[in-house]
Amino acid sequence: MPKKVGSQAGAWEPDLKKSESIVNTALTKNRKPQPANPAKAAILAAGLGTRLRPLSDLVPKTLWPVLNRPLLGLLLAQVEDAGFLQVAVNTHHLAEQVQRFLAGQPWGFNLSVSQEPELLGTGGGLKRLGEVLRGGPFLAVNGDILTDLDFAAVCRGHREDAIATLVLHDCPPYNKVWAAAGSVRSIGEAPARGVAGRPLAYTGVQVVGPRMLDYLPAGEPYDLVNAWRRALAAGERVAALVVSGHFWQDLGTPAAYVLAQRRLLQGAAPGLARYFGPLADPFLGTGDIIDAGVRFGGGVCLGSQVRIGAAASLKNTVVWDGAAIDPGVELEDCVVASGVRVPRSARGEVLV
Repeated sequence: MPKKVGSQAGAWEPDLKKSESIVNTALTKNRKPQPANPAKAAILAAGLGTRLRPLSDLVPKTLWPVLNRPLLGLLLAQVEDAGFLQVAVNTHHLAEQVQRFLAGQPWGFNLSVSQEPELLGTGGGLKRLGEVLRGGPFLAVNGDILTDLDFAAVCRGHREDAIATLVLHDCPPYNKVWAAAGSVRSIGEAPARGVAGRPLAYTGVQVVGPRMLDYLPAGEPYDLVNAWRRALAAGERVAALVVSGHFWQDLGTPAAYVLAQRRLLQGAAPGLARYFGPLADPFLGTGDIIDAGVRFGGGVCLGSQVRIGAAASLKNTVVWDGAAIDPGVELEDCVVASGVRVPRSARGEVLV
Protein backbone atom coordinates (compact mmCIF):
# COMPACT_ATOMS: atom_id res chain seq x y z
CA MET A 1 0.00 0.00 0.00
CA PRO A 2 1.26 3.50 -0.75
CA LYS A 3 2.10 5.67 2.21
CA LYS A 4 0.51 9.12 2.46
CA VAL A 5 2.70 11.54 4.34
CA GLY A 6 1.37 14.32 6.58
CA SER A 7 2.65 17.85 6.58
CA GLN A 8 6.27 18.56 7.41
CA ALA A 9 6.51 21.10 10.22
CA GLY A 10 7.38 24.48 8.83
CA ALA A 11 6.48 23.61 5.23
CA TRP A 12 5.12 26.49 3.16
CA GLU A 13 2.02 26.03 1.05
CA PRO A 14 1.81 28.50 -1.86
CA ASP A 15 -1.36 30.49 -2.47
CA LEU A 16 -1.26 32.21 -5.83
CA LYS A 17 -5.02 32.81 -6.01
CA LYS A 18 -4.96 36.09 -4.13
CA SER A 19 -5.81 39.01 -6.38
CA GLU A 20 -4.53 41.90 -4.27
CA SER A 21 -2.33 44.07 -6.46
CA ILE A 22 0.76 46.00 -5.47
CA VAL A 23 2.38 48.87 -7.33
CA ASN A 24 5.26 51.15 -6.45
CA THR A 25 3.73 52.22 -3.14
CA ALA A 26 4.17 51.11 0.43
CA LEU A 27 1.88 48.32 1.59
CA THR A 28 -0.39 49.37 4.41
CA LYS A 29 -1.02 45.88 5.81
CA ASN A 30 0.27 45.64 9.39
CA ARG A 31 1.76 49.11 9.13
CA LYS A 32 3.56 50.26 12.27
CA PRO A 33 4.28 53.83 13.36
CA GLN A 34 7.71 54.77 12.04
CA PRO A 35 10.43 55.85 14.46
CA ALA A 36 12.62 58.83 13.62
CA ASN A 37 15.49 56.66 12.35
CA PRO A 38 14.05 53.29 11.29
CA ALA A 39 16.32 50.41 10.44
CA LYS A 40 15.94 49.94 6.69
CA ALA A 41 16.63 47.05 4.33
CA ALA A 42 16.30 46.30 0.62
CA ILE A 43 16.03 42.94 -1.16
CA LEU A 44 17.10 42.89 -4.82
CA ALA A 45 14.65 40.46 -6.40
CA ALA A 46 14.18 41.73 -9.96
CA GLY A 47 16.68 39.51 -11.81
CA LEU A 48 15.85 37.32 -14.79
CA GLY A 49 17.51 34.15 -13.47
CA THR A 50 18.93 33.30 -16.89
CA ARG A 51 21.20 30.58 -15.50
CA LEU A 52 18.13 28.87 -14.03
CA ARG A 53 16.16 28.58 -17.24
CA PRO A 54 13.82 26.99 -18.23
CA LEU A 55 12.43 26.79 -14.67
CA SER A 56 12.94 30.49 -14.01
CA ASP A 57 10.71 31.19 -17.02
CA LEU A 58 7.88 29.72 -14.93
CA VAL A 59 8.75 30.87 -11.40
CA PRO A 60 11.04 33.81 -10.52
CA LYS A 61 14.19 32.61 -8.84
CA THR A 62 13.48 34.54 -5.66
CA LEU A 63 10.33 32.41 -5.16
CA TRP A 64 12.05 29.07 -5.68
CA PRO A 65 11.28 26.98 -2.60
CA VAL A 66 14.08 26.20 -0.18
CA LEU A 67 12.93 23.24 1.92
CA ASN A 68 9.41 24.19 0.79
CA ARG A 69 9.71 27.83 1.78
CA PRO A 70 10.16 30.57 -0.87
CA LEU A 71 13.63 32.06 -0.73
CA LEU A 72 12.24 35.60 -0.61
CA GLY A 73 10.04 34.68 2.33
CA LEU A 74 13.04 33.30 4.18
CA LEU A 75 15.13 36.43 3.55
CA LEU A 76 12.29 38.67 4.70
CA ALA A 77 11.78 36.57 7.83
CA GLN A 78 15.47 37.01 8.64
CA VAL A 79 15.23 40.76 8.06
CA GLU A 80 12.18 40.93 10.32
CA ASP A 81 13.87 38.92 13.06
CA ALA A 82 16.86 41.27 12.87
CA GLY A 83 14.62 44.19 13.78
CA PHE A 84 14.29 46.05 10.48
CA LEU A 85 11.18 48.22 10.31
CA GLN A 86 11.24 49.49 6.71
CA VAL A 87 11.84 47.02 3.89
CA ALA A 88 11.74 47.50 0.12
CA VAL A 89 11.76 44.80 -2.57
CA ASN A 90 12.20 45.39 -6.29
CA THR A 91 10.49 43.29 -8.96
CA HIS A 92 10.62 42.90 -12.74
CA HIS A 93 10.67 39.35 -14.06
CA LEU A 94 7.32 37.62 -13.38
CA ALA A 95 6.59 40.52 -11.04
CA GLU A 96 2.95 39.58 -10.49
CA GLN A 97 3.97 36.32 -8.82
CA VAL A 98 6.28 38.15 -6.44
CA GLN A 99 3.66 40.78 -5.70
CA ARG A 100 0.96 38.22 -4.94
CA PHE A 101 3.31 36.41 -2.59
CA LEU A 102 4.20 39.62 -0.76
CA ALA A 103 0.56 40.67 -0.50
CA GLY A 104 -0.45 37.38 1.08
CA GLN A 105 1.95 37.35 4.01
CA PRO A 106 1.51 38.99 7.47
CA TRP A 107 4.72 40.99 7.56
CA GLY A 108 5.62 42.76 10.77
CA PHE A 109 7.38 45.67 9.06
CA ASN A 110 6.48 48.42 6.62
CA LEU A 111 6.94 46.94 3.15
CA SER A 112 7.33 48.78 -0.14
CA VAL A 113 7.57 47.28 -3.62
CA SER A 114 9.51 48.92 -6.42
CA GLN A 115 8.30 47.54 -9.74
CA GLU A 116 10.69 48.01 -12.65
CA PRO A 117 8.93 48.02 -16.06
CA GLU A 118 12.43 48.12 -17.52
CA LEU A 119 15.08 46.06 -15.74
CA LEU A 120 17.41 48.56 -14.09
CA GLY A 121 20.27 46.20 -13.26
CA THR A 122 22.07 45.86 -9.96
CA GLY A 123 22.94 49.56 -9.76
CA GLY A 124 19.79 51.13 -11.17
CA GLY A 125 17.61 48.85 -9.08
CA LEU A 126 19.54 49.73 -5.93
CA LYS A 127 19.19 53.44 -6.73
CA ARG A 128 15.41 53.09 -7.02
CA LEU A 129 15.22 51.11 -3.78
CA GLY A 130 17.25 53.81 -2.06
CA GLU A 131 14.75 56.39 -3.25
CA VAL A 132 11.86 54.29 -1.97
CA LEU A 133 13.60 54.01 1.41
CA ARG A 134 14.40 57.75 1.34
CA GLY A 135 18.13 57.36 1.44
CA GLY A 136 20.69 55.44 3.39
CA PRO A 137 22.12 53.92 5.30
CA PHE A 138 20.25 50.70 4.59
CA LEU A 139 21.02 47.02 4.35
CA ALA A 140 20.92 45.56 0.83
CA VAL A 141 20.73 41.82 0.20
CA ASN A 142 20.78 39.99 -3.13
CA GLY A 143 17.62 37.95 -3.55
CA ASP A 144 19.38 34.82 -4.79
CA ILE A 145 21.56 33.93 -1.81
CA LEU A 146 20.98 31.80 1.27
CA THR A 147 22.91 32.77 4.38
CA ASP A 148 22.78 32.84 8.17
CA LEU A 149 24.67 36.13 8.47
CA ASP A 150 23.52 38.38 11.31
CA PHE A 151 22.04 41.29 9.36
CA ALA A 152 21.76 43.50 12.42
CA ALA A 153 25.44 42.96 13.23
CA VAL A 154 26.34 43.82 9.64
CA CYS A 155 24.60 47.18 10.01
CA ARG A 156 26.33 47.83 13.32
CA GLY A 157 29.65 47.32 11.54
CA HIS A 158 29.02 50.17 9.12
CA ARG A 159 30.74 53.51 9.78
CA GLU A 160 29.72 56.93 8.48
CA ASP A 161 33.10 57.57 6.84
CA ALA A 162 32.38 54.77 4.36
CA ILE A 163 29.93 55.26 1.51
CA ALA A 164 29.19 51.51 1.65
CA THR A 165 30.26 48.45 3.60
CA LEU A 166 30.64 45.25 1.59
CA VAL A 167 30.46 41.95 3.45
CA LEU A 168 33.26 39.75 2.09
CA HIS A 169 34.34 36.16 2.61
CA ASP A 170 36.70 33.59 1.15
CA CYS A 171 34.71 31.70 -1.47
CA PRO A 172 36.59 30.61 -4.59
CA PRO A 173 35.94 30.98 -7.51
CA TYR A 174 34.10 34.21 -6.68
CA ASN A 175 37.12 35.91 -5.06
CA LYS A 176 37.38 39.15 -7.05
CA VAL A 177 37.53 41.85 -4.37
CA TRP A 178 40.82 43.03 -2.84
CA ALA A 179 40.80 44.69 0.56
CA ALA A 180 43.27 45.87 3.20
CA ALA A 181 42.95 47.54 6.61
CA GLY A 182 39.17 47.33 6.50
CA SER A 183 38.78 49.02 3.11
CA VAL A 184 38.19 47.76 -0.41
CA ARG A 185 41.15 48.51 -2.68
CA SER A 186 40.05 47.02 -5.99
CA ILE A 187 37.18 45.09 -7.58
CA GLY A 188 37.64 42.73 -10.49
CA GLU A 189 41.27 43.67 -11.20
CA ALA A 190 44.21 42.92 -8.93
CA PRO A 191 45.80 46.09 -7.49
CA ALA A 192 49.51 46.79 -7.48
CA ARG A 193 51.56 44.32 -5.49
CA GLY A 194 51.57 45.04 -1.78
CA VAL A 195 48.43 47.18 -1.84
CA ALA A 196 46.15 44.38 -0.64
CA GLY A 197 46.20 40.75 0.36
CA ARG A 198 44.55 37.82 -1.38
CA PRO A 199 41.18 38.47 -3.00
CA LEU A 200 37.86 37.73 -1.35
CA ALA A 201 34.28 37.32 -2.58
CA TYR A 202 31.31 39.64 -2.19
CA THR A 203 28.57 37.86 -0.26
CA GLY A 204 25.71 39.79 -1.85
CA VAL A 205 25.18 41.66 1.43
CA GLN A 206 26.15 45.29 1.99
CA VAL A 207 25.22 48.44 3.84
CA VAL A 208 24.56 51.35 1.49
CA GLY A 209 25.38 54.81 2.82
CA PRO A 210 23.68 58.00 1.60
CA ARG A 211 26.63 59.11 -0.57
CA MET A 212 26.76 55.77 -2.39
CA LEU A 213 23.50 56.66 -4.11
CA ASP A 214 25.23 59.67 -5.70
CA TYR A 215 27.25 57.26 -7.84
CA LEU A 216 24.12 55.56 -9.20
CA PRO A 217 22.23 57.34 -12.01
CA ALA A 218 18.48 57.62 -11.54
CA GLY A 219 15.94 55.92 -13.78
CA GLU A 220 18.30 53.99 -16.04
CA PRO A 221 20.01 50.60 -16.08
CA TYR A 222 23.37 50.61 -14.36
CA ASP A 223 25.88 48.12 -13.00
CA LEU A 224 26.67 48.28 -9.29
CA VAL A 225 30.28 47.19 -9.77
CA ASN A 226 30.89 50.20 -12.01
CA ALA A 227 29.50 52.45 -9.29
CA TRP A 228 31.83 50.97 -6.69
CA ARG A 229 34.79 51.45 -9.04
CA ARG A 230 33.83 55.07 -9.72
CA ALA A 231 33.57 55.71 -5.99
CA LEU A 232 36.99 54.19 -5.34
CA ALA A 233 38.51 56.21 -8.18
CA ALA A 234 37.05 59.36 -6.62
CA GLY A 235 38.82 58.59 -3.34
CA GLU A 236 35.77 57.40 -1.45
CA ARG A 237 36.08 54.74 1.20
CA VAL A 238 34.23 51.48 0.54
CA ALA A 239 34.56 49.49 3.74
CA ALA A 240 35.25 45.75 3.84
CA LEU A 241 33.63 43.65 6.55
CA VAL A 242 35.30 40.24 6.34
CA VAL A 243 33.35 37.32 7.84
CA SER A 244 34.01 33.63 8.39
CA GLY A 245 32.39 30.66 10.09
CA HIS A 246 29.00 31.42 8.57
CA PHE A 247 26.71 29.60 6.13
CA TRP A 248 26.42 30.96 2.61
CA GLN A 249 25.16 29.50 -0.65
CA ASP A 250 24.54 31.13 -4.00
CA LEU A 251 21.38 29.79 -5.67
CA GLY A 252 22.18 31.06 -9.15
CA THR A 253 22.35 27.66 -10.89
CA PRO A 254 20.28 24.48 -10.64
CA ALA A 255 23.27 22.60 -9.22
CA ALA A 256 23.77 25.24 -6.52
CA TYR A 257 20.05 25.19 -5.73
CA VAL A 258 20.10 21.41 -5.19
CA LEU A 259 23.31 21.71 -3.16
CA ALA A 260 21.68 24.27 -0.86
CA GLN A 261 18.92 21.83 0.09
CA ARG A 262 21.43 19.07 0.75
CA ARG A 263 23.60 21.29 2.93
CA LEU A 264 20.61 22.40 4.97
CA LEU A 265 19.47 18.81 5.49
CA GLN A 266 22.99 17.90 6.59
CA GLY A 267 22.76 20.52 9.34
CA ALA A 268 25.23 22.98 7.82
CA ALA A 269 23.16 26.00 8.86
CA PRO A 270 21.81 25.52 12.40
CA GLY A 271 21.00 29.22 12.55
CA LEU A 272 18.45 28.77 9.76
CA ALA A 273 16.87 25.55 11.06
CA ARG A 274 14.15 27.39 12.98
CA TYR A 275 12.69 28.68 9.72
CA PHE A 276 11.94 25.18 8.46
CA GLY A 277 10.88 23.17 11.48
CA PRO A 278 12.33 19.73 12.25
CA LEU A 279 14.78 18.69 9.54
CA ALA A 280 14.54 15.19 8.13
CA ASP A 281 15.95 13.70 4.94
CA PRO A 282 13.86 13.28 2.87
CA PHE A 283 12.14 16.54 3.72
CA LEU A 284 8.44 16.00 3.03
CA GLY A 285 5.53 18.26 2.20
CA THR A 286 1.83 18.01 2.86
CA GLY A 287 -0.03 15.02 1.42
CA ASP A 288 2.90 13.29 -0.29
CA ILE A 289 2.28 9.70 -1.38
CA ILE A 290 5.26 7.36 -1.41
CA ASP A 291 4.69 3.91 -2.89
CA ALA A 292 6.37 0.70 -1.79
CA GLY A 293 10.06 0.16 -2.38
CA VAL A 294 11.00 3.81 -2.91
CA ARG A 295 14.65 4.55 -2.11
CA PHE A 296 16.01 7.92 -0.96
CA GLY A 297 19.75 8.50 -1.22
CA GLY A 298 19.98 11.75 0.72
CA GLY A 299 19.52 15.41 -0.17
CA VAL A 300 15.85 14.98 -1.14
CA CYS A 301 13.10 17.55 -0.68
CA LEU A 302 9.51 16.91 -1.77
CA GLY A 303 6.89 19.64 -2.07
CA SER A 304 3.23 19.08 -1.25
CA GLN A 305 0.98 16.53 -2.98
CA VAL A 306 3.92 14.73 -4.61
CA ARG A 307 3.52 11.10 -5.74
CA ILE A 308 6.57 8.83 -5.88
CA GLY A 309 5.92 5.56 -7.73
CA ALA A 310 6.95 2.13 -6.53
CA ALA A 311 10.66 1.26 -6.58
CA ALA A 312 11.68 4.77 -7.67
CA SER A 313 14.99 6.16 -6.46
CA LEU A 314 15.80 9.80 -5.62
CA LYS A 315 19.10 11.35 -4.59
CA ASN A 316 20.06 15.03 -4.32
CA THR A 317 16.77 15.98 -5.94
CA VAL A 318 14.15 18.66 -5.29
CA VAL A 319 10.58 17.95 -6.37
CA TRP A 320 8.09 20.80 -6.40
CA ASP A 321 4.39 20.68 -5.53
CA GLY A 322 2.09 18.29 -7.34
CA ALA A 323 4.76 16.46 -9.34
CA ALA A 324 4.61 12.71 -9.98
CA ILE A 325 7.56 10.34 -10.38
CA ASP A 326 6.71 7.15 -12.27
CA PRO A 327 7.52 3.71 -10.82
CA GLY A 328 11.13 2.63 -11.19
CA VAL A 329 12.41 6.08 -12.21
CA GLU A 330 15.84 7.06 -10.87
CA LEU A 331 16.59 10.75 -10.34
CA GLU A 332 19.88 12.24 -9.16
CA ASP A 333 20.86 15.91 -8.98
CA CYS A 334 17.55 16.98 -10.51
CA VAL A 335 14.91 19.65 -10.03
CA VAL A 336 11.33 18.72 -10.92
CA ALA A 337 8.87 21.56 -11.60
CA SER A 338 5.39 21.75 -10.10
CA GLY A 339 2.82 19.44 -11.63
CA VAL A 340 5.28 17.62 -13.87
CA ARG A 341 5.06 13.87 -14.46
CA VAL A 342 8.48 12.24 -14.79
CA PRO A 343 8.32 9.01 -16.86
CA ARG A 344 12.08 8.42 -17.27
CA SER A 345 15.26 8.41 -15.27
CA ALA A 346 17.49 11.48 -15.31
CA ARG A 347 20.65 12.89 -13.82
CA GLY A 348 21.60 16.56 -13.51
CA GLU A 349 18.48 17.81 -15.28
CA VAL A 350 15.77 20.40 -14.73
CA LEU A 351 12.51 18.67 -15.60
CA VAL A 352 9.66 20.97 -16.67
